[in-house]
Amino acid sequence: MSHPLFGPEVKMMLDEKNAPGLREFCEQLHPATVAEALDDEFTPEQIWAVISEANIRTQASVFEYLPPALQVQMAEKARPQMGQLLSKMSHDDRVDLLRRLPPRVTESVMRLVDEADRQDIARLFQYGENTVGALMTTDYAWLPGTLTAAEAIDQLRQQAPDRETIYYVYVLDDPQRRPDASLAPRRLLGVVSLRDIILAPRHALMRELMETDLVTLRHDQDQEEVARLFERYDFIAAPVVDEQFGLLGIVTHDDVLDVVREEATEDLQRQAAVGPIEGDYLNASFYRVWKSRVKWLAVLFVAELATFTVMEFFEELIAAVVVLALFVPLCISTGGNSGTQAATLVTRAMALGYAGPKDWRRVLRRELLMGLALGLTLGVIAFVRGAATPDDTRSGPRKVKDAFTVQVPPGTALDAEEGASLLGTRHWDVPLPVGTPQTTALEKDARVRLPDGVKALPAPDKRADRWVYEFPAACEVRTEPASRWRLGAVIAIAVLGICLWGTLIGCVIPLALQRLGMDPAVASGALVATFVDVSGIFIFFSAAWLLLLPH
Repeated sequence: MSHPLFGPEVKMMLDEKNAPGLREFCEQLHPATVAEALDDEFTPEQIWAVISEANIRTQASVFEYLPPALQVQMAEKARPQMGQLLSKMSHDDRVDLLRRLPPRVTESVMRLVDEADRQDIARLFQYGENTVGALMTTDYAWLPGTLTAAEAIDQLRQQAPDRETIYYVYVLDDPQRRPDASLAPRRLLGVVSLRDIILAPRHALMRELMETDLVTLRHDQDQEEVARLFERYDFIAAPVVDEQFGLLGIVTHDDVLDVVREEATEDLQRQAAVGPIEGDYLNASFYRVWKSRVKWLAVLFVAELATFTVMEFFEELIAAVVVLALFVPLCISTGGNSGTQAATLVTRAMALGYAGPKDWRRVLRRELLMGLALGLTLGVIAFVRGAATPDDTRSGPRKVKDAFTVQVPPGTALDAEEGASLLGTRHWDVPLPVGTPQTTALEKDARVRLPDGVKALPAPDKRADRWVYEFPAACEVRTEPASRWRLGAVIAIAVLGICLWGTLIGCVIPLALQRLGMDPAVASGALVATFVDVSGIFIFFSAAWLLLLPH
């Protein structure tokens, strides 16, 4: 979003061609503020016109803070100063930019870069994405071990303008040649902080001041390991070395923050069953977002189809106790919620290094007890709600669209009894005993609720062996209500079992996935919820079958 204060000012200066004002705007404010003011409401041509008034170093600083999509659009314009701008950018940032550009644009931009920078870009380009090599920069401060502290400070004054950071200074050996006569990276001897150099005696040598117990990174390590290392040691930067301990580059803390944000975003997307979407959500193509979302949705949708099979298996139970259908969403959501909680906690613990597959016994024991405690707590609430279900709801109403007849022994009167719902609506019910012939004989005592406005049945057709009553269309047949205590017990036991099952599944699946070398983040959220939904329905109806049906 464009900056509300500086945006209009910049537009006015552009219209007036106020070069001094634009230069002051770019050079006096922080580059991030300048980039924010130029984002969204300015075209790439206008942004070039603004920053071109500043010195090339400021142009590069502002350019690095612009959104990646806007950087690409500006690079496609290939202004003459693009080559100089790339030379002043952080080495890792310019490689990231060139990776995002179309090949034809990259080729045209590379023609504007001098030979030394082209070679540096080519070296960094060879490292795979999401590796330490792709994060590192060759923009580091270094000194030979033979310099004194006074000489080192003079040398750093010359290096500082072109270095990404000078707080850590790397002490390197003399260059060595490989068998093919090419120069190998200088071997890393140690590291010394700028603070130590400033506080050291003037004639102290670098090899005497340097720290030789080094923590280093390999260029082929996964970028997630960088974040863990920086968190553990509170580094500002860390060296990247090859097999011979030659210094290839450094990774700085600002790049680590980008990694943390990127990995956290990816994990959140995976937890929501969305494939990783690179870059800005609003600027991502519709097809890319659709593709990232539809794959998992299709898999989970097919998995959820198993619920039909489970409910079909218990079809007779649902027909006999219709009220059970009302509690299905409550029970399965409990399992999904408890499973998602467990999966999220375990996944995060593994990401932070607090737990792993080797801790599966401790995790399982903890979640077993937690599932029991949570299930008992929710079970009490479920029992109260189940037992409080009104008689009308527990009687399982069934709509009969067409008119029908009921046959009873001669002399049996079917009188309508007046009643009222919880909302005060009046109704009239006709009680029918077990075995009363309709299309088929009733298996339970039942009550037929007459349509609105009908208060009594017509006189029966009195035959010698039976009386036949005519019931109008749109009646409701209500069977004998299920026991409120048994229903409450069913809901409570089901919630306890499903909650326990959900927590166990939620903690086991991430551990198993990591053990198999997969990302445990995919176990959180939708995947666990889907698995527990299907199994939870089976647990719920099994408890109802045992307690509500006669055996």
